[in-house]
Amino acid sequence: MDFGWQFFALGIPAVIFGGISKGGFGSGAAFVAGAILALVVPPGAALGIILPLYMLVDAATLKAYWRKWDGPSAKGMIIGAIPGVIFAAWIYTAVDADVFRILIGVICLAFVAFQMAQKWGLLTVRRLPFRRRYAWSAGAVAGLTSFVSHAGGPPAAVFMLSQGLGKLSFQATTVVTFWAINWMKFVPYFFVGIFTWDTFMGSLVLAPFALLGAWIGVKLHHLVPERLFFGLTYVLLTLTGIRLMWIALV
Repeated sequence: MDFGWQFFALGIPAVIFGGISKGGFGSGAAFVAGAILALVVPPGAALGIILPLYMLVDAATLKAYWRKWDGPSAKGMIIGAIPGVIFAAWIYTAVDADVFRILIGVICLAFVAFQMAQKWGLLTVRRLPFRRRYAWSAGAVAGLTSFVSHAGGPPAAVFMLSQGLGKLSFQATTVVTFWAINWMKFVPYFFVGIFTWDTFMGSLVLAPFALLGAWIGVKLHHLVPERLFFGLTYVLLTLTGIRLMWIALV
């Protein structure tokens, strides 16, 4: 793997942005970091680089949101994520890199489309009473998409929005849920060959920037309007999704 100027030019701002998202804005857009890295390294390598960084961010931000999460929602999604991660590990061994580029691209564009549909009133997430099966289902999808593209935030967010969680509870529930899911992914990543010496070195050089992003995210949680942050996110995800699909198909 070549850690040239393109890797650092894209990787540094990507992991800072991902750290900000995980640290203060519910992780919904954190997968943009992996998607951007997949423009310059193979998708599997991007996954392997990002996971240790996000585990580091989880550890750095968990204290700030300790016990402020919604217990039943977090527990339900964590339990549901177990079969999702197992199924994703099996899928990963059966397909090639271009399939994952297309999948990540589709997830990027679908996330933006979902958010725009909500904004324009074409789609609403209605309040639902808590049901364990809803939490399990959200966790299963989050575990699957988190494994293949670190994009577990959107399905988890849909469920939590339906529960009417406040901003702080939403963020805290996201942090503890993906802290657990990321640990679930760690061992399977070894077995399917995602982790290599190169991905370790990539994680090591980008770690300070991920921590910087996490620190900024916690500080900005109460200061920056989510609309501003996610507006930039939508642009990045749209461009990245189109580019990944182009690379895979052309």
